Parts: sequence; structure tokens; C-alpha cells
Amino acid sequence: MEFDEWEPVYEAILDDFGYDRTGDERGRERLESLLEETYDPAELAILRDATVAVAGAGPSLETDRNLDRVRDADVVLAASTAVDVLVSEDIDVECMVTDLDKNPETVERLTDAGVPVAVHGHGDNLDAIRNVVPNCRHEYVLPTTQTEPRGIVRNFGGFTDGDRAAFLADHFGAAELVFVGWDFDDPTVDRTKARKLEWAERLLYWLETRRMDHFSILDGRRDGIVTDGIPIES
Repeated sequence: MEFDEWEPVYEAILDDFGYDRTGDERGRERLESLLEETYDPAELAILRDATVAVAGAGPSLETDRNLDRVRDADVVLAASTAVDVLVSEDIDVECMVTDLDKNPETVERLTDAGVPVAVHGHGDNLDAIRNVVPNCRHEYVLPTTQTEPRGIVRNFGGFTDGDRAAFLADHFGAAELVFVGWDFDDPTVDRTKARKLEWAERLLYWLETRRMDHFSILDGRRDGIVTDGIPIES
């Protein structure tokens, strides 16, 4: 995903949520200012031609079927607290994707163990970046942004932790994406999170069409997906 492709979608997200682009730019700048070195994205070549499990943090992740699907994958990318669930089941992850909103101790532990973490900076997590990133091994932090990338901070596409993981896998040439722990209709989340899940679903639909792929997680849902703001290709 190049930024010129992503930017119109990003602007639609900003408009929908009323977010300020300058806030995301501050998040990007804070990440850049705190990192003396970063994880080399070339190391994510392990994703090329792989079957990649993209683990969301929804309640369904803990089902035996989903855990078995994760174990069968070649590579595991996990969003936020999905990492903790998988580790509790003795499943290793190859990369964590997070905006630091829930389990900073996991971020620090993984980087200390040599597991890369894609740390996302945006307008609402400036304090978390300042408090967590200095405690990480910087050579295992991959800084990301949803606004224009600059310097060491990259943008592979995506908005929430989960769909950013999917776009990351796609960017590095994954052959197959297997989605587990994705609960678009989770009744326990608040209104803002529910809207973010709607956007995650919309972005996965866009990614599916870009890949000319078929994500089973969207089966039975496609007709209800709002496509405003995403350039669906025919």
C-alpha cells in the first residue's frame, strides 16, 4: 500500500470521526523523536508467500477451532491483547500490532525477547508513546502512522490494530490471510469502538478486492458493507 492510494481513504476516516490530521502527525513525530533505531521491515520477508493468521482480540479467538487455525498458519500477526490470549495457549506470534491502548507490558516483554512490535502513533496516544516506547528494545519496534509516512515511521495502510495487521501482511506478500478472533458485532464494545469495527470491516472488504481474494470472515456480510470512502475496484 502506497500512501497516495491510502490517503483518500484516510481522509474519509478523518471526516467520519472528526479527527484532526495534525494529531496523527504529532503521534508520528513523537515516535520518530523517541527511537534511535528501529526494526528493519526487510525482516518481515517471512510473510512472503506465507499463510498468515491475523488474530484479532475478539472473544471468538479463544475457541478451539480458531486456536487450531492459528496453529496451522505459517506466521502469526496479532493485534493488541490477542497476543496475551495466544501466549496463554502456548502459541508464539511473529509480530504484534498495537497502538498501546491496553497491554504495554506485553509490548515491552516482546521487544525484549526479540519479537517485533508495530507500534502505531496517532493523535490519541501521545502519552502512551512517551511512557512505553522508551522501555522497549528499539531495534524491535516498527513505528507506524496512519498519516503521511516520514523518516523511520512507515504507513502500510489500515486504521485499527487488526486491519493494520492485515494490510501489513499484504504489503509484504502474504499468500493467504486467515482471520481469527474478529467479532464485528461484539455487543460489549462502546459506540466509538463499534464504528471502528465497521471501518475495519470496510477496509478488509477493500483489501479483499485489491487482492482479488475471498476472506471468509466477510461471508454473509458483504451486501451490508458500506463502501463510502473506499475505492472498490470492479
